[in-house]
Amino acid sequence: MTEISRGAAPAAPVEPVRCGWGTSAPDYIAYHDEEWGRPVTGDDRVFERIALESFQSGLSWITILRKRENFRTAFAGFSIPAVAAFGDEDVVRLLGDAGIVRNRAKIEATIANARAALGVDLSDLIWNHADPGAPVPKTPGDVPAQTPGSKALAKELKTRGFRFIGPTTAYALMQAIGLVNDHLADCWTRRA
Repeated sequence: MTEISRGAAPAAPVEPVRCGWGTSAPDYIAYHDEEWGRPVTGDDRVFERIALESFQSGLSWITILRKRENFRTAFAGFSIPAVAAFGDEDVVRLLGDAGIVRNRAKIEATIANARAALGVDLSDLIWNHADPGAPVPKTPGDVPAQTPGSKALAKELKTRGFRFIGPTTAYALMQAIGLVNDHLADCWTRRA
């Protein structure tokens, strides 16, 4: 039998350093660590992020995260052709769905955006606005709400018929799908 050493207690596990917003709830921790700022490609996957960022406008992101699976079900997995085919009866159905954000303007914009995305290589269109050379933010105050790139992206999307996506929403999209990396300088994801 070996002798059990006495004295020092085992060290507590060290939590990795995260961006401050990514620490307040388990949903945020998972989203921060596994998704935010990581490259997302593919037209339907990018369309989903556009829709979710548009629905988030004026709301807390955690509200959208917690309803994301309901959104996916309600919007046919964010299949661009399927959502583009939605009609008035689908708008009524979605307005009655307590599992999503029931905002007529945002629902109608999502359908219109799917129609605008038909025949467009949406992923390439969005990724043409990537800014891998953006400065590395050291503090939350260093993270902009919009940039010249997000203004250009919002303008291009609007000229193609997209709705409910201004420069701030466009920048949130750029952050979410990895067009810019706004993880703070000391965040563990920068080393991952």
